[in-house]
Amino acid sequence: MLLKNHFKRALRAGRAQIGLWSTIPSPYVSELVAGAGYDWVLLDSEHTPTDVPLMLSQLQATAAAQPAPGALPVHPVVRPAWNDPVLIKRYLDIGAQTLLLPFVQNAEEAQAAVRAMRYAPEGIRGMGGSTRASNFGRTSDYASRAADELCLLVQVETAEALDQIEAIAAIDGIDGIFIGPADLSASLGYAGKARHPAVDEAINDAIRRIRACGKAPGILMVDEQRARECLALGAQFVAVALDTIVLRNGVDAAAARYRGSAQEAVPTAQSSY
Repeated sequence: MLLKNHFKRALRAGRAQIGLWSTIPSPYVSELVAGAGYDWVLLDSEHTPTDVPLMLSQLQATAAAQPAPGALPVHPVVRPAWNDPVLIKRYLDIGAQTLLLPFVQNAEEAQAAVRAMRYAPEGIRGMGGSTRASNFGRTSDYASRAADELCLLVQVETAEALDQIEAIAAIDGIDGIFIGPADLSASLGYAGKARHPAVDEAINDAIRRIRACGKAPGILMVDEQRARECLALGAQFVAVALDTIVLRNGVDAAAARYRGSAQEAVPTAQSSY
């Protein structure tokens, strides 16, 4: 049986999907965050040590997680390190149904990504007879139906790419366009200042334009007020937390609460003389 891509259906229906960005390359962590109740989780391999075999374990762990009460199972979105047809093929073969491809600059690169996602004659994806994606060959019509359940998201993260939003969105097979705030801020001349007013305005404009093209806009925004602003503007797939930041802030805060008091509580040594 070919698994339904509920995330893709939600985007096409215009429903917002709230996600978590996961950069800790551990199946144990993947299973933990997958049960939190998010609609989707981004499993990253661009800025992490994750490779294809480890990503397979993360996908298996995500699938094993118990969904939150009343929620659908979380949908994993895999980010390959690059818009590369070999990487795309390998991640699709291990069962990823939604990919987020970084640094797509124009319609030609978007079209190449679509072709890498599809079998011939529409594309160049290599045929694999018994992959995990086809339940090891048990889904006999996988090749003819796979495209129906695959979702392709591309990242627009430079000033040059912003100018190409309409051309990228016009490519059949592009389901959503993700705006990368960090890289975009650097491209606009505000490196390290992702919340600069000029960057915010560029993002606002991009969200409106993507929606006007009939495609789903997405973003990573851990500032709650700003994330809600993006949702109100029409962003549909929004990651509102990042696992490393949640962990870092939690352990830093716990340590800070005890650092001074623990030293003060140490009893003064008594002389035996």
